[in-house]
Amino acid sequence: MSARLKEFFQIPLEIQEEFWQDTLRRNRLSLLVICIMIFGMELFNMLRVLLWSSSGLGTLNNRIYFTMYFLLWMAAAVYLFLRWLLRRGSLRVQWTIQYGMALFALCWHAGINAYDLIRNPEAETTIFVTAMLGLAVFIQMPISYSLAAYGLSYGMFMGLAGGLLSSGKVINLTFTAIVSLAVSMTSFRHAVVTICQRREISQMNRRLQELVEKDPLTGLMNATAFRHRVEPHLTSAEAGSEIFLLILDLDDFKRINDVFGHPCGDYVLQETAIKLHALFPGALGAARIGGDEFMLALADASQQEVERRFHQLLLELEQFNWRGQALNVSCSMGACRVSRPGIDYDKLYGAADRALYQAKRLGKGRFICCEPTSAL
Repeated sequence: MSARLKEFFQIPLEIQEEFWQDTLRRNRLSLLVICIMIFGMELFNMLRVLLWSSSGLGTLNNRIYFTMYFLLWMAAAVYLFLRWLLRRGSLRVQWTIQYGMALFALCWHAGINAYDLIRNPEAETTIFVTAMLGLAVFIQMPISYSLAAYGLSYGMFMGLAGGLLSSGKVINLTFTAIVSLAVSMTSFRHAVVTICQRREISQMNRRLQELVEKDPLTGLMNATAFRHRVEPHLTSAEAGSEIFLLILDLDDFKRINDVFGHPCGDYVLQETAIKLHALFPGALGAARIGGDEFMLALADASQQEVERRFHQLLLELEQFNWRGQALNVSCSMGACRVSRPGIDYDKLYGAADRALYQAKRLGKGRFICCEPTSAL
């Protein structure tokens, strides 16, 4: 029970930053509207004391009211200035400003309503009640902050004017404070649950996207995802920058499946994918495009470097064994190199495929690279 209660009060660690960003965004608009209302209402109240009251600032009562109106007006102005000044500050700093303004406004309403009751014990508690409910509805904050805000303002109000209230008004005011706190707590939990659900949906979407884009056996991209990854680089590449499209085919792969079984074949495919990642870490993309065919796209690489890594791959493949038996794995590679933007992907793919066919025709373990003119 205690663990569930603790969970209810806390913000899960994995969503804390997102929660504070969501809180800042919601409260920013609410406090802006509240500040605009404060500017209008308190300016009207100050003018009413100065111009429309027969005694102006000549009485202590009017001076107290004028000071209270002016304090709230200034608080709104200072909040907006600090919000603008510290708009690029940390989440904690921005939230502190928001919470400070909301807490001051709530305590201000408690103070002015208490003063009304001191002047006239028959006055109502409407001002403070409205402020509590308004804070609960429009300002989002964690439960601990809600407890502090409502506890402080309620204690302040009861300390100043509680002795002037009838038992019925005390009960009504206490009930309203509890309801306001409950609304604030419910809003907090709803925000936390919503963010958690949104996060879960986003994670599910990412996993689904990975399933759509990835080859389930090797973890490499599939042919469609590879094309989507590479095409933008072909259109945006700067003149003179070289891009290689490589197609790799395992030699006599059917023999491996026939002699050692399909689990061995799967092992070879998975290990080949690992070797490709290791030997071409900066590749624009790596994909398994068929049963035993792989494709790579490289940028800013030389033909000598590509060929060197191909021969290193051959050495790595020769080390494959299955249950103590050497597999004698080999591969052939066709490559096409382009050095200007705007090359059509299908033409590049076709040229690399023809280079692979030539490598296979000439024998195993060969690397053939097309010159740019061959690809166009």
